[in-house]
Amino acid sequence: MKLDLKLYRGYVNDEELIVFGHLFQSWAPDKYSIEKKGLKHAYAILHKFRIKPLENYKINLKFRDLEVTTKTLEDGYFRFTIPYHEELEPGWHNYEVTCKFGQFGIVERGELLKPYPSKLGIISDIDDTFLISHSNNFFKKLYVMLSKNVNTRKVFDDVVRHYQELSQAGQESSKATNSFFYVSSSEWNLYDFIAEFAVLHDLPKAVIKLKKIKTGLRDFVATGRGNHDHKFIKIKDILSFYPHLEYVLLGDDSQHDPFLYERIIITFPKNIRVVYIRQTGQKKKEKVVSVLRNMESMGTATCYFKKSDEAIQHSKEIGII
Repeated sequence: MKLDLKLYRGYVNDEELIVFGHLFQSWAPDKYSIEKKGLKHAYAILHKFRIKPLENYKINLKFRDLEVTTKTLEDGYFRFTIPYHEELEPGWHNYEVTCKFGQFGIVERGELLKPYPSKLGIISDIDDTFLISHSNNFFKKLYVMLSKNVNTRKVFDDVVRHYQELSQAGQESSKATNSFFYVSSSEWNLYDFIAEFAVLHDLPKAVIKLKKIKTGLRDFVATGRGNHDHKFIKIKDILSFYPHLEYVLLGDDSQHDPFLYERIIITFPKNIRVVYIRQTGQKKKEKVVSVLRNMESMGTATCYFKKSDEAIQHSKEIGII
């Protein structure tokens, strides 16, 4: 049996280190390619949802002088949450994870983030926030996922410029950047696609946090749908992990982002500097306008925009870029 060890970008502060990933039985590597075209691309995407997680396997983490072992959960997920007090320079650092199966084993290397000193953190949704996905049209969303590969999917105009300016806001050098987190209701099955898409379009490098992995084709039909409470929990964890930062929250009005962000502001009334919500339809939604008005009554700036140049102008007006 071949093992497939998938690592995600972790993160660390002055007290704790977090690394996470999945272990599952491997298919032939070419079935996972995100650059195939036509029917081959559709076949590759569907295969991402036909995985077999491996439960109760030992996983070993090595980071500098640190070595720790844990085991996988029922869905193949593992997470290391470890006290860590060693001095570490800001930026991205490599870590190593190994898993042995009998006489065989697999070694993978991932990255974790130690944020640069800053006053600002940025948390963004993905679908219809920067990646055009048509989330409010179920059949069109599935069609786009199955027919367009990573090279043909599109971002909204000027969204990359906005994100790059937010990344550099308040920093004195191009090397130092504000920390980005992409938090979505897409499943971990699509991690490679999202990470590669961000690289292709020169979006800021980010810690990516997604929804529980799916293990069957029936689950594929419901991708990105259902309960969004996991996003609240993941965003809450980020804010609790880096409580000294003010945050910019970016989302859209196609699903539940405005109402989710309202809950975040109520829970963390001092941490949210501004909320940006992209308008995905022809008209602004009254319920969204109302919830944004409530955010502003709690001292958080908001912007409900159709085009990203409006959001850029707003960021300049409130002095964050």
